[in-house]
Amino acid sequence: MKKARVPKGLGIGSVLVTPLGTEDGDRLVISEPSSATIKPMNPKLLFVEDDPDIAEMVEEVLQESYDVDYAPTGEYGLKRALSTHYDLMLFDRRLPGMDGMALISAIRRAGITTPVLMLTALGTVDDRVSGLDGGANDYLTKPFDFDELLARLRALRRGFAAETGKTYIGDWLFVPETRSLYDPYGGRVSLTTTESGLLALLAESPEHVFSRQEILSAIFSPDDTPGTVDTYVHYVRRKTEPALIETVRSQGYRLGAGS
Repeated sequence: MKKARVPKGLGIGSVLVTPLGTEDGDRLVISEPSSATIKPMNPKLLFVEDDPDIAEMVEEVLQESYDVDYAPTGEYGLKRALSTHYDLMLFDRRLPGMDGMALISAIRRAGITTPVLMLTALGTVDDRVSGLDGGANDYLTKPFDFDELLARLRALRRGFAAETGKTYIGDWLFVPETRSLYDPYGGRVSLTTTESGLLALLAESPEHVFSRQEILSAIFSPDDTPGTVDTYVHYVRRKTEPALIETVRSQGYRLGAGS
């Protein structure tokens, strides 16, 4: 069983990351050999479970949706958590040595806020409460259904994104705090303050169609014209893809579905 893997498409020598300067910001472009098949990067997940049989079955299911790093002990799991960024973590509670509760406590003390789903055979209310109070974001009792496990992981990721102000637009991740967009292949797109403000406005009400006048009033100065809105929509699309912002004919713009 693999205990740590390099994400698909990121093998040494297989990618070249090049910064390109533009008038609107900087974009990191990932270039690959023309013969390579480019696939979106899956979210990274740290899985800590000491039972090899359970670990093998669960990891096989997880690998369909996640880039999984497996650790058989709490100590090794902590080492991975402190050295690598993960989107989600999945811990068994009853681990030898450093158990799941001690592991969560250690990563929280280190300032790591990544959502954690705890797996356990202990199903009493007191056990669940102590797990949640100890730093876990959710709790799943063994035996469990794989569909429920995957659904809970998806919900954790959505909730964490909302809590931290992050927004998923299709396979793109928008982080207003750093004025950044992350494309499906792991590349970072840097936005200007105005471009980020435009996207953040649309993301606040993704189903609402914003007229040019609404966008002007919220983002731009009174001296700007509706054509300024069109210009900045073009800037964002040029850096990303046209589907990120949808044009609603004769009405305005709304958040798109992305890729």
